[in-house]
Amino acid sequence: MLEVSELKQTRVYQEALEEGERKAKLEAVARLLALGLSVDQVAGALDLSVKPVRQAANSSSLSEGTV
Repeated sequence: MLEVSELKQTRVYQEALEEGERKAKLEAVARLLALGLSVDQVAGALDLSVKPVRQAANSSSLSEGTV
């Protein structure tokens, strides 16, 4: 049986953790932009490249109905 420390070292666990962190960062994009930060500032603050920040901002605008 896997112990917690062994489970945390598995590829599946690591990939799930990274995906969760990425989703959390992308969800924060809209909030940071709403506070007045630029796309470049948000990308730097969240340690992301500009492209996914712009994509998240665009999808957030579309889902809110503000284009």
